[in-house]
Amino acid sequence: MVAMSARPNQESAAPQAETTSPHRAGFACFVGRPNAGKSTLTNALVGQKVAITSNRPQTTRHTVRGIVHRDDAQLILVDTPGLHKPRTLLGERLNDVVRTTWAEVDVIGFCLPADQKLGPGDKYIVKELAGIKKTPKIAIITKTDLVESKALAEQLLAVSALAEELGFEWAEIVPVSAVGDKQVDLLADLIAPLLPESPPLYPEGDLTDEPEMVMVAELIREAALEGVRDELPHSIAVVVEEMLPRTDRPADRPLLDIHANVYIERPSQKGIIIGPKGKRLKDVGTKSRKHIEALLGTPVFLDLHVKVAKDWQRDPKQLRKLGF
Repeated sequence: MVAMSARPNQESAAPQAETTSPHRAGFACFVGRPNAGKSTLTNALVGQKVAITSNRPQTTRHTVRGIVHRDDAQLILVDTPGLHKPRTLLGERLNDVVRTTWAEVDVIGFCLPADQKLGPGDKYIVKELAGIKKTPKIAIITKTDLVESKALAEQLLAVSALAEELGFEWAEIVPVSAVGDKQVDLLADLIAPLLPESPPLYPEGDLTDEPEMVMVAELIREAALEGVRDELPHSIAVVVEEMLPRTDRPADRPLLDIHANVYIERPSQKGIIIGPKGKRLKDVGTKSRKHIEALLGTPVFLDLHVKVAKDWQRDPKQLRKLGF
């Protein structure tokens, strides 16, 4: 059908009102093996650090919501722990978090690093995704800055073939580099139309709904993870006991006192975290304080103590105490 002007005798028809697309808002989660680049991608899309990153697997322990504000859409990004074969009660609980999240989001992004071949862990996750029928699924090839174009092309073909083998089709397949800021905006462009029509769910300016005390604890844990031995990262937990403004400070020179405990599982690990003459713990405090001050926008006095919570990853009571 061809639309005709109702007033052909006029030299020009009146300008038509532009049809605007409805605003969309909803939840998207990134899933994948541990250390697949999910947290880095979340931070890149939000434009600010809302999820801690590390080259250690299983860094993420909470689902962190990063909020991306656009004119046409609001993307609430749920960054989940990496799905893995659990060896502890903590591992089982983290896997439960992932599966619960999948059931509640509007879009699922499967993250696969460009520099690693599709492995049994990836196939296990994609097989589970194949069973989720109604939710659109996007394959995201991360860390593309680490490979040549030939290797990237092979990875794109491999992830496409895997979905075909399992009887479903990806809504999109997108190669990205969060570190190189390549195609990150394109990924947001592709997720937005898959979200339901809705007004914004969070106020403009909100970047996460994670409580400040949890964010601060995560930043301390991120600093504590740097350079520790392979067996130690999973044993580290951080709890912020209190955050209070210093009362005797003038209004133009505020100071926030933060008292936090770094928990490990065995007394022998205490020396590793503290370091010779306390140097390592001091470095953890210095590094994390910079990020905390940037997050909260105020100077901070950070008081850190290292405590032993024996075998906390396997103890339900200890897990509850540490927020899991």
